[in-house]
Amino acid sequence: MITINNLSVQFNGISLFDNVSFTIGDKDRIGLVGKNGAGKSTLLKVISKNQKQDSGTIVVSSTQTIGYLPQEMIPSSTTTVIQEAMKAFEEIKQYKTELEDINNQLLERTDYQSKEYERLIVQQTELNDKLNMMDINNARPQAEKVLLGLGFVHEDFNRNMTEFSSGWQMRVELAKILLRKPNLILLDEPTNHLDIESITWLENFLIQYYGAIVLVSHDRCFLDNITKRTIEITAGKIYDYKANYSEYCVLHEQRMETQANQMLNQQRQIAEIEKFIERFRYKATKSRQVQSKIKMLDKMERIDVDEVDSSTIHFLFPPAPHSGKIVLEIKNLSKSYDKKNILKDINLIVERGEKIAFIGKNGEGKSTLSKIIIGQIKDYEGVCHLGYDVKIGYFAQNQAALLDGEKTVFETIDDIAVGDVRRQIRGILGSFLFDDQDIDKKVKVLSGGEKTRLALAKLLLSEVNLLVLDEPTNHLDMDSKDILKNALIKYDGSFILVSHDRDFLQGLTDKLYEFKNHNIKEYHGYIFDFLEAKKKKELEEQSIENSLRNTNNQDNNKTAISKNKILFEQNKEKEKELRKKRNRLKDVEQKIEDLEKEISNMDNMLSDTNQINKIDENFYHNYQNKKDNLSNLMQEWEDLSQELDN
Repeated sequence: MITINNLSVQFNGISLFDNVSFTIGDKDRIGLVGKNGAGKSTLLKVISKNQKQDSGTIVVSSTQTIGYLPQEMIPSSTTTVIQEAMKAFEEIKQYKTELEDINNQLLERTDYQSKEYERLIVQQTELNDKLNMMDINNARPQAEKVLLGLGFVHEDFNRNMTEFSSGWQMRVELAKILLRKPNLILLDEPTNHLDIESITWLENFLIQYYGAIVLVSHDRCFLDNITKRTIEITAGKIYDYKANYSEYCVLHEQRMETQANQMLNQQRQIAEIEKFIERFRYKATKSRQVQSKIKMLDKMERIDVDEVDSSTIHFLFPPAPHSGKIVLEIKNLSKSYDKKNILKDINLIVERGEKIAFIGKNGEGKSTLSKIIIGQIKDYEGVCHLGYDVKIGYFAQNQAALLDGEKTVFETIDDIAVGDVRRQIRGILGSFLFDDQDIDKKVKVLSGGEKTRLALAKLLLSEVNLLVLDEPTNHLDMDSKDILKNALIKYDGSFILVSHDRDFLQGLTDKLYEFKNHNIKEYHGYIFDFLEAKKKKELEEQSIENSLRNTNNQDNNKTAISKNKILFEQNKEKEKELRKKRNRLKDVEQKIEDLEKEISNMDNMLSDTNQINKIDENFYHNYQNKKDNLSNLMQEWEDLSQELDN
């Protein structure tokens, strides 16, 4: 367990944390949430001892280890990928030395009942467990397994680290942390450099991890699948919820609503007391009661609603000018780099109004095809033809880095604005949270999120009918991602979206192209449908393979069990499960209907001034429980409906 006591941290005279206290349990799964700039990354740095606090203590036992992956870093290794990953096991030498020292001390000591002897025994046990867990005899296979899970292939293992982009080098740093198996893992936006398959693998790894995990992420799915506890950082304070992110969102709204109701009730109570004091202030017979009421007011702890930063971007894309029915046509397109095939014989047609997602592992050609479509890459084989009167708007994966750092925010927009739009620049920038003070800042001093917002603002300055967006959600907080998603849903043109954010893609595109083995495969449906179908297919294939293998091992003379028979049995189980879910759905719908009626009646009581004095704490407790149950039932109904639709 790690204990944080009365932690205070200031940045540029502003208090990020003010006497914050909480503990991290041995197996905790914690998500840190809050607005950009609230102090999430700072808190991870302080816990990992990469930054000092102004006051307060962080208690970590001598045998506990912490692994920390920052949001950005500049790797400088010149070794091969596998050599760098194997450095994770260098700590074993230190552990062995420490264990040998403890063993020698225990041989010499005779104070078997003392606390010091007990402490040495505990350290000995922990070090032995650590060494057994790291399993030095299987170090190389472990390293290869983690690297493969994070997206590398066997051919990459002996390549030099300098041959890879910073994003891929960050994956090696992440692999080293996972291989060290520290007691606590701190991750700051770990999915920024990962594709969907690698994120899914990392999720499964972390779910089964033996130690504690604290992570910062703007990936709602990632948080929901891993965390069981959410710590909200706001205005220098923290609020601790025993819930994942989606559950936290509901509880947060309920907390704000409860605070507002409590404050309103208290204000009514104060008004009644002040009215009594004013009425009987000068009556001698009531002087004792008046003084009692005055003391009551003085002692009353005033309830305030927590200050919430509700600022977020707000915009819509301009109407798309008319284009031909066929927006984009690609025929037999191939692209190679240094004789290495990236894309081979790609065929693709995009019609007016279609909303498409490119998905697949990093390095499979998604960004390459995007650059071919927008005309940035011209040396390819085959045909890439834009339709009649198609105008493209492009957001590159590194769009924020492409901005001129020496220009101001205003100049960045003013340089490309034409006509009447120039009179709207301040309004456009304001909708992306740049106020009058921000617009004179140079781009180079902006945060990653601010640069991304500025790059998105540039897209609004020209009317286009085909958007090509390559990872537009990087560095955006969840509220901003929701606004961007809503703007894309309402956009009446076509768009092609490259993204690894499953929650962002869900419901936004219903046509996917998976990039794999130099080609693309079309899929009609939402991203969760695709991932679920892919997972089921892999499980079925594995099940069939295992069944066939077991049958052959039991009796080599018997005919192998046919795939059709196994699939038949599996389908019977599926039908049985479907019947259960349909019955449960009916039950849930009835419960929702009953609860909504009960809550409606209670709402009427709350709004009736004649009933307010009859309402006590039990009423509010019961009211809150019903709303919690309704929220859980609505989520269950949604999940069941989605599963049955699939």
